[in-house]
Amino acid sequence: MLIVGGGPVGLTARALLDRWGVRTLLVERRRELSPFPRSRLVNVRSMEIFRQLGLAETVRKRAFGPEFGRVRFRETLSDSDFGTEAMVGVRAPIPESPEIGVLTSQDRLEPTLLAAADAPLRFGVDLVDLAEDDDGVTATLVDRDTTAESRVRARYVLAADGANSTVRQRLGIATTGPGALGESTTVVFDADLGRWCADQPAGVYFTTNGSFLPLYPEGGWAWFGPASRGGEVDWSARVTDALGPDIRVAVEVVRVQRWVMNAFVAERLRHGRIFLAGDAAHTVPILGGLGMNAGLADVHNLCWKLAGALRGWAAPELLETYETERLPVAHRTLRQAVTNAERVRAAQLARRAQRAAGDTGGAVELPWSERYFDQIGLILGVSYDSTAVRPDGSPPPPDDAAAYLPSGRPGARLPHCWLAPGRSSLDALGEWFTVLTPDPGGWEKRIGTTLPLRFESLPEGHAELYGIDPDGALLVRPDGHIGARLPQAPDGPVNL
Repeated sequence: MLIVGGGPVGLTARALLDRWGVRTLLVERRRELSPFPRSRLVNVRSMEIFRQLGLAETVRKRAFGPEFGRVRFRETLSDSDFGTEAMVGVRAPIPESPEIGVLTSQDRLEPTLLAAADAPLRFGVDLVDLAEDDDGVTATLVDRDTTAESRVRARYVLAADGANSTVRQRLGIATTGPGALGESTTVVFDADLGRWCADQPAGVYFTTNGSFLPLYPEGGWAWFGPASRGGEVDWSARVTDALGPDIRVAVEVVRVQRWVMNAFVAERLRHGRIFLAGDAAHTVPILGGLGMNAGLADVHNLCWKLAGALRGWAAPELLETYETERLPVAHRTLRQAVTNAERVRAAQLARRAQRAAGDTGGAVELPWSERYFDQIGLILGVSYDSTAVRPDGSPPPPDDAAAYLPSGRPGARLPHCWLAPGRSSLDALGEWFTVLTPDPGGWEKRIGTTLPLRFESLPEGHAELYGIDPDGALLVRPDGHIGARLPQAPDGPVNL
């Protein structure tokens, strides 16, 4: 199995496939892990994935505390907030998950993911060609330092090589959506800004001069602003100006990155034996922190299916359900991210109108509810409809990013409940498929299947949450989504 791309999505795929017994090689064109903060929000669903991999506590220890789970709107960094909201599932725990989302810079997350598997990696390598046949894919690689060319043979390829995906472009897969929204610059810098921020922590400070983000618990900042035209730029002076006239501190620029904010979804997520995931499959505006998290959900959905096909207990047709299940989610994610960008812009325009009316001190009513960006339904409420789910006639959940109603409907994420102190229903899931039932002994005698399966006891008091009787059962997939719901025990054997 070949993985192209060594960002969070590719590294998580490597860890998942390693857990499921699949040999991989990961190749990355950069010579090392990214030194830039890039994605910063790991939402509750991604933390549940890391919990499954045994990584959640390590990620949490390197992240900011929950008090940073808030956004603040200011005219300049030294001004008072004219608006602020908590990030749902980050500022405080939510009853719908055993985990809490965290703020951690991508350059802090990637080393944890890198250490999660022992599978080989090659940095500083360009993929220059792919050739598919009936049995696999031949990839041609070029070492960027020595120009040495090599070929790698793999049964499948997972492309997580970013918004400018070489793999997607070589396959000729088109994209839909707004496309490039504009050029931006990230300036990583050191400065003592505690006087203006220490008592009012936040994950992001949106100002009229760009956004300021604390990078690490021990210090460091990033400024996101528009790209500069022309020649050399004094970035220290540029950041100093953006801080506003009342902040006069030394600004030491560490590094600068120019990038393009894109908004698109690939028309296909699969080309034969090659699959797209993460930004290669869908790239969305950064507001709301949806992009990386959607990519992690992609590979969580795909990797167990690849493992099943490679290990022989699943038919290759199972792989068709990756696109069926994840492409609609990609489009929903893009719509929500664009909405988030519009809402931030609306808040800034409302402040401008307020000042024009002569009100310089009042708060601005933010254009969303108390749940930051209204997206808990998109984070936890995704439900799949495909041949990898056995429908039971129950209605689909509403297409509402703000609404999440825990449900035992086939295709939905298994709802969280505490089975015992510190032990979630999500912790009861096995490495492969799990039958969750108040009567595991009875169901073990009834079920006939070629699937790798384990049986787990569900206390009777929790059966109603999942829509089953005391003798019913749920079949839960390796990605934590419900594959089948059997409300009552049948009279005879059950084939899955």
